Amino acid sequence: MGLPNSSSEQKRGADLALPLYEVVKRQISEGIMLGHWEPGTVLPSEIALSQTYGVAVGTIRRALLDLTNEGLLSRRRKTGTVVTGRTPQHSLRFFFQYFRLHGKDGTFQRSTTKITSLERGKATTAEAEKLQIADESGVIRFHRVRRVADRPVMHETLVLPLGRVPDFPERGEDIPPLFYLHLLDRYGIRISAVREQIWADISGEEDARWLDLSTPTALLVIDEVSYDQSAVPVLIATHRALTNDHRYVNEVQ
Repeated sequence: MGLPNSSSEQKRGADLALPLYEVVKRQISEGIMLGHWEPGTVLPSEIALSQTYGVAVGTIRRALLDLTNEGLLSRRRKTGTVVTGRTPQHSLRFFFQYFRLHGKDGTFQRSTTKITSLERGKATTAEAEKLQIADESGVIRFHRVRRVADRPVMHETLVLPLGRVPDFPERGEDIPPLFYLHLLDRYGIRISAVREQIWADISGEEDARWLDLSTPTALLVIDEVSYDQSAVPVLIATHRALTNDHRYVNEVQ
């Protein structure tokens, strides 16, 4: 399989202040993890890759070095750069099960979600700005409640541009629990970067309804924009979470 032309992706990466080598690295690792480049595949030369991606040879070299250090590639003197077939430290399935509230001791907590509403509509000005789409473009919004040990710990609203997911499920019960994995499997969209704003707030009526609260309670609010493997915003979300028994964990890798 040939490598994609990424001139537009490079511009988007620059718009997000991402180094070009990181954009290239993500696209190559994406192909490896999804099986587009099978174990034993020899990648094109650094010069050929630089021409394909429209970047300097040094940029390609940095991306390949990182992937080699992570074990996805190996450098062989006479052969070149070869896909190893090793599993990344965090497999795709584990990554898509992960969420940011862990137990007080930092342990991973398995959670379940329930969709409470699903609608198609027009993007608000704020949504359009975050998703970099035209005002009043079609979007999909859905709300869900996340539980740990059958206790509600978070409720969240997610918004996607309709143009990226044209045949999105009509019913909430048809949205798979591992939603990010569904985006990857069905639409080829992998969430590769997230920008978050985090603050504390006091619960309101909606919070009380979804989180079974009887009195005003302190909540953690996480407002995020998620980007795909080409550094394009594809999802915005607002999470409102209890932290009595959980801690927010952000692992930089």
